[in-house]
Amino acid sequence: MTAARTAAALSTRSAWHEVPRFQVRRFAAIAMAEAPALAEEILCEIQREYPHLPVVLDDSGEPMALVGIRRAIEVFVQHLEHSEGRPTVPPGVFQDFGRGEGLNGRSLDSLQAIYRMGVRLAWRRFADIGQRVEIPPPAMYELVDAGYEYLDGLVDQSVRGYAEAAARQAGERLRLQRRLMELLLAEHHRGDPSEALTERAARIGWPLPAKVAVGVLLRPAREAMAPAVGQGVLLDMEYEQPRMVVPEPDAAGRSELMHRALAGWSGAIGPPVPLTEAAKSLRWAEAAVRLMERDLLPSGEVLYCTEHTEALVLLQPEELIDDLALRCLAPLTHCGPTHGRRLAETLLAWLETRGGAPEVATRLGVHPQTVRYRLRQIRELWGDEIDDPDRRFELELVLRAQRLRGELGGVRGRRGR
Repeated sequence: MTAARTAAALSTRSAWHEVPRFQVRRFAAIAMAEAPALAEEILCEIQREYPHLPVVLDDSGEPMALVGIRRAIEVFVQHLEHSEGRPTVPPGVFQDFGRGEGLNGRSLDSLQAIYRMGVRLAWRRFADIGQRVEIPPPAMYELVDAGYEYLDGLVDQSVRGYAEAAARQAGERLRLQRRLMELLLAEHHRGDPSEALTERAARIGWPLPAKVAVGVLLRPAREAMAPAVGQGVLLDMEYEQPRMVVPEPDAAGRSELMHRALAGWSGAIGPPVPLTEAAKSLRWAEAAVRLMERDLLPSGEVLYCTEHTEALVLLQPEELIDDLALRCLAPLTHCGPTHGRRLAETLLAWLETRGGAPEVATRLGVHPQTVRYRLRQIRELWGDEIDDPDRRFELELVLRAQRLRGELGGVRGRRGR
């Protein structure tokens, strides 16, 4: 029933308003006198149909539901007697009903069904009273319409209370989840955090996994909505770079679910680690994000650190690698930048293939004779040191790092990381 239709039903031209005032007053007086008994009858029927509903008492020891039903009946009857616009729903009690449903994790469906039952029972009583005082049937039909409009108001009050409870619960859960994540991602230098983790996880119903992977995200836009990562994944959007904890990251289907949930986002997910070592996974994810911001790792998607191990290992300790490069590549100092880079690329290809000129030439895409010429120069520059395993390892290390930084050209046939 629309508000416009109800307003029309209760207008000065309505059948109800044509009922003589003495009949309306008699109807209202009887209804008010029977309101307590009617409220008791409605509550008993509700308890019979819905025995699981808790009985909450007010400060005087009376059931709150009974108080609310009685008050709702009285307000409605007063409106009928005085005909002052639309009936005003009594505030407070019905919001509390909705709030209680929200706090107990139930939906509003059962509460709305209870309200409809109450209206049906009230209508039976009002119909009986109407017959006793000889209210015309058209006026009683309008009374039904007004009753269901009144019901809509009761439901609105309950929805408001339900929404308030839901928002409060969501805020509390986020607070508890944040506390759990803070403990998870902290460095535990002293003591075992397992007991505290168990207690905090239990408060939000989060089953403790054996392993986790920690992600760091880059927002696609400042006001971007949180990705729908699912209830099992802990997500904290309060950070400038949001963090998430992925339980059992190697579980079947987990990678595909995360890929879909994080579409449009970029960032990195650290390696799987035992639960109490989540801070280690966070460190690697943060390192990967820093490399992404410097364009040293691909951006525009969420990367897995385990798929970019070489870059993370070689590009992280920059100062150490740079110092090693100064010492290991000193023989190239006087070769000029272009020729020195070609010799470095040839040296790296030779170290990676451990082959002769044809294999190195194929890798670089040049003529084998060119490679033989460069390899002779390399041997002249490094001498016998080029045969030392430790020196070859150091050379390959720094040259791979330079290639990852883009300081050396790529090689043909090499699979990108």
